Amino acid sequence: MRRFPFSVDPLWRLPLRLIGVRPSSAYVEVNEEFTVRFGPWLVRTPVGNVADAAVTGPFAPWRVIGPHLSLADRGLTFGTNTRRGVCVRFHEPVRALAPGRVLTHPAVTVTVADPEGLAEHLRRVAAVAL
Repeated sequence: MRRFPFSVDPLWRLPLRLIGVRPSSAYVEVNEEFTVRFGPWLVRTPVGNVADAAVTGPFAPWRVIGPHLSLADRGLTFGTNTRRGVCVRFHEPVRALAPGRVLTHPAVTVTVADPEGLAEHLRRVAAVAL
């Protein structure tokens, strides 16, 4: 299992803590599952459901800091900085923000400390899982 912590910009540390995002509750784990924990929010799917991972950014703060839902494509962002992140696309959309199957997400962007490392690791393990 590999764990990738989020990279929290000091400017956003306190507001993120207020919604439950702390180092102990904000990370991405990759083993047989792809798991994102972002405070009270959780994304979990088999690693074989990962279709692609790409480094993205920079971002505007109002589009990335905290949990965000894209109204254009239902994509999800868990953001802690405006510099860079990893957009992870899925074969089958995943649940995260709402219970049940009403709201699912085709992708999630995460602002981890090592975006290149996470993207490369996901591409490698997802290819093996297929």
